[in-house]
Parts: sequence; structure tokens; C-alpha cells
Amino acid sequence: MTIEIAMPGKVALVTGAASGLGRATALKLAQAGAHLCIVDVNPEGLAETKGLLESAGVDVLVHPADLCDPAACKSSVTAAVERFGRLDALCNVAGLIYLANSHEMPENLWHRMIAVNLTAPFMLSQAAIPHLLEADGAIVNVASSASFIGEAYAAAYCATKAGLVNMTKAMAMEYMRKPIRINAVAPGGMITNIAVNFRPPEDCDFELLKRFSGMRGTVEVDDVADMVALLASPAGRGYHGNCISIDAGITAG
Repeated sequence: MTIEIAMPGKVALVTGAASGLGRATALKLAQAGAHLCIVDVNPEGLAETKGLLESAGVDVLVHPADLCDPAACKSSVTAAVERFGRLDALCNVAGLIYLANSHEMPENLWHRMIAVNLTAPFMLSQAAIPHLLEADGAIVNVASSASFIGEAYAAAYCATKAGLVNMTKAMAMEYMRKPIRINAVAPGGMITNIAVNFRPPEDCDFELLKRFSGMRGTVEVDDVADMVALLASPAGRGYHGNCISIDAGITAG
């Protein structure tokens, strides 16, 4: 069976698009014919992504924003709709992880992870839903295998990702009778900027870290981007209120 992901004339907003999974997702949606509003706190990375997208012949709006600010979340959606006149998909990809002993977690970093990983997807969704209802559109949230298992030194990250999965399900139930689809994907570890900058506490127990490192290694970014693009597109019409695990077996047992 061949699944065709086609979004000609449709518009997608992708956060975290300056690198990693966000960039890969934007490229997949561009290949499907979508126009893109790409959002990130990193303007240099966004400029690089824009160049890659424009080479695919799609219209691109670059919108630098710090998603810790709820107003910036709402303005991102407003900018996309003002530029393109519609919104068909919201892909909440941006995320942060900071590892620490729980008793030493800096308060500001706890709040920043909550803001980017959990509050921002809600605020973006809140602003996007009226437009997505008009377009029979979709929301795709990027969770993590950490949504389902406890990971040492990652209490804040696990809390945000578990919350994101249940937020996805709750919103899916709320809009069960409306023309919108709301889903999530839960990747395992990927080779992205987050992985490159992965810094466990100096006194960490590496045996505990190995418990969530995955026996089959890391997950391919493109594989996850394919699923995000599927769920964002009309080809994902059968999915609603789901969280698709793509973790090479980390949460299997």
C-alpha cells in the first residue's frame, strides 16, 4: 500500500524549524506541496531552513519567536494566517530538555521547559483551532518516549511530555464532533541539536541513563518527520487522539 502525502495549496506552521526534527518536518511538508510558516527562537537556523524550502519551490514565511512568551505563540499563528489567508496544519515540534538532579533543578529552567514543551503547544493550538476548524485541519504535537517511562534526571522533561500526550487526548475528545484532527508522535532519542547538547549531571549514575538509551540505537529523524507529515496531511484522516510511538522499542518493556 502506498500512502500519498499531498498538501498542495495548504499551509502548515512548524515550530522548532531552525534545525533537527522541525526542519525535517518542514521539508517533508514542502515536498507535499504545502506553504510554510516556520517558527523558532534561532533566526540564523530559520534562514538556513528557508533556503532549503525555497529550493523546493514553496512559499515560506520566517517568523522568529521565543515560544516562552504566550503572546509570541499567538502572533505566530496570526502572522501565518495574515500571510497565507488560511492554516491547515499546526506542528508543535519545538522542545527543550535539561537534565539535573531534581533537588538541584534551577527554577528558571523548570519554568522554561514547562513554557516551551507544554504551554506553547497549548497557546499555539488555542490560536490555531478556529482556523483549523475552517480548513478541516490538524494539530500534531511532538511528545517523547519520556511521556511513558520515568527517566532519571529528567523529571521536568518527563512531566512536560506526559502532559503533552494527555493534553492531546483531552483536546481530541473535546473536538470529537468537529472537523479537526489532533494527534501526537512520541520519538525515542534522535541525533538532533538536543542530543548533541545532551549534558547529564556530573555525578550521574550512567547505569540509570542506559535504561532509556535504547537497545536498537537512535531513531532516524526522517522517519519521525514522515509520521508528523502524515498526521498533518489529509492522508492521516483516520488518526485522532492518538500518540504514535517511534522509539525503536524503548517503551516496549
